[in-house]
Amino acid sequence: MDFDIYCDECFPDLFCSENPQARYALIGSLWLPTAKRTEFKAAIHALRDRYKVGGEIKSRKVSPSRLEFYKALCDWFFDQGDDLRFRVITIEAKKLNMPQFHKGDAELGFYKFYFQLLTHWIQPSNRYAIFCDYQTNQIPTRLHEMKSVLRNANPLSEILEVQWVRSPESVLTQLTDVLTGLVSARLNETSKPGSAKSELLEHLESRLRHPVHSTNAAEHKFNVFNIRLEGGW
Repeated sequence: MDFDIYCDECFPDLFCSENPQARYALIGSLWLPTAKRTEFKAAIHALRDRYKVGGEIKSRKVSPSRLEFYKALCDWFFDQGDDLRFRVITIEAKKLNMPQFHKGDAELGFYKFYFQLLTHWIQPSNRYAIFCDYQTNQIPTRLHEMKSVLRNANPLSEILEVQWVRSPESVLTQLTDVLTGLVSARLNETSKPGSAKSELLEHLESRLRHPVHSTNAAEHKFNVFNIRLEGGW
């Protein structure tokens, strides 16, 4: 079976910052059957038309005037059941050890965590197309390298492509941004009480039936993977 994966990140600067402004960096991913891509894109555009929301959908654009649209978007995500899944990896900045584990290369470290986000959900006999939110890298071959590593780690599945996509052109990447941003708002405690984003976060948690927190590996609808950088079990 063929699957699409749309990815976005939050606070990636924490990989190279000497003065982190947040506790966690996050990389989020939205997983769906490729056969559902056109249907899901059309459904999101229909929601935008219904609520008269133009421009790019982003977590930082949540406002009182757009709150009902973002609530409806979250409801739509949950209503798709197992056909639409979300997984995010959270990385605690103060526990990163770039010199020891990543040769002092923050960009290399970032893509190693990208790999961890993806590889544990790739299943044998499936085919995957991975779309990463566009960014400029010091080494332009990073996505090609990640594709090769994912292929080597998952020989019974097929990694069709790993490519950039510009978020203004992809509503599925924008949905990934919204969900990743809400997890970040909870874990990094950046949501102001009484704000539209705080209300949206509470709405999301009401659909989850629990506060946003690290989940176990068996959670497939809304998986929050807090990687243990200190080791242990």
